[in-house]
Formats: sequence, structure tokens, C-alpha cells
Amino acid sequence: MSLKDRKIIVTGGPTREWIDPVRYISNASSGKMGIALASAAHARSKDTVFIHGPIDPSLLSGGRFRTRAVESTGDLLGAVMDEISPDAVLIMAAAPADYRPAERLGLKIKKGSDELRIDLVKNPDILKNVAARKSADPSLSGLFVVGFAAETHDVEAYALSKLEEKDLDMICMNDVSREGAGFATDTNIVVIFKRGGGRVDFPLMSKRDLASAILDTIETGLAARVK
Repeated sequence: MSLKDRKIIVTGGPTREWIDPVRYISNASSGKMGIALASAAHARSKDTVFIHGPIDPSLLSGGRFRTRAVESTGDLLGAVMDEISPDAVLIMAAAPADYRPAERLGLKIKKGSDELRIDLVKNPDILKNVAARKSADPSLSGLFVVGFAAETHDVEAYALSKLEEKDLDMICMNDVSREGAGFATDTNIVVIFKRGGGRVDFPLMSKRDLASAILDTIETGLAARVK
């Protein structure tokens, strides 16, 4: 089954975890890599959905793929779980917040003492939840899952660890500390590691071109799985 016969689910952008009505925890992800992937996927698949956190609406202008907007990591988890299906490819390019405030305050925190302590609790790990559901539901055995590892140090070790721990078919590693590969840029540098070994290195290129290259690699992986 090629990509044209599959549903492709792409996630992108950050999530927000609110502290009070005016402040939140988030990150600098722009969603540009996810949008590039969704655009490339739309040209190849029978159904593409882009699940995104808070991003600049103008970046979605002209996009012909279906979209679902979410805010928190919990929202993103719910949307992903709602969309996955036996014939799907999930490309998890979003940058969800790993932690959230233990309590969301209803009123703005006022300036007081020199120090402020905010207790944080861990958010659910979306890819681990997908892996658990896939393991529990034999009908999802065909689900093809691709993760992203945006790291600043020990990038290869972290990527390979995520590939195994989250039961991924592939992981796209990028060192966001490198010039041209950080958040909000129009370019990226990626290394793909595959389940069972093997890697593909992509040099600095536009996110649009990289998205097509990543989808080519996914198609190769799907073909190898059939064999």
C-alpha cells in the first residue's frame, strides 16, 4: 500500500500550557516543518490532516489539506488518537510541551516577592500513548509512525533512544543549535534513523524540499515492510 492509498496525519507547531489567564508555557516552534510535510503529503495521499498548535494563521493560507487546531499537549493527544487508523501514517513533527502547571490559576498572578515558584507536572507522551494503543489493538499493526527529535546536544543518542522507546518506524533527528536548522527557519538539516538500523542524511535544504525527501523515505520504508 503506497502513500496514495493511505491517510497521512501530520502534527506541527507548539502547544501552550496556561499558567494564568495571560501567561503560558510554550516554545519557539513555528509549525513550518509540519506545514511543509502536510503540503507534500496532500499531493500524494487520499486524505491528509494537519493537527497544529497555535501558529501564525497566514502560514496556512492556500493549504488544501484538512486542519485541526489544538492548544495544549492533552488536546494534541486527543486529536491524534481520534485520527489514527489502520491505514494511516503518523508524522509527529509538533513540539508539544513536556510539562504543564499543576494548577491553572483563574486570576492573573500579581507581582509580589522576588521569587515565584510554579509547580509543574509531566504531560502525557503522545508517541508512547500511540505505541501502547497500537500494541493493544491488532487492527493498528499497519500504522506507520514517524517521530521527530529536535535536540541541542547528544542529538544522535537521544534520537536513537526515542526510536526504540517509542516503538517508531523512523525518527527524523535535527540539531536545532545548528545554523539553518533552528525553529522558525525556512530550512532544516535532518538525519533519519530507521527501525532495525539504517540512516539517511539530508544536508541543509528548504523545508519544502526536505518534506518531499522525508515522504520518499517513508514510501521506501512502507515498501520494505510489505516485502
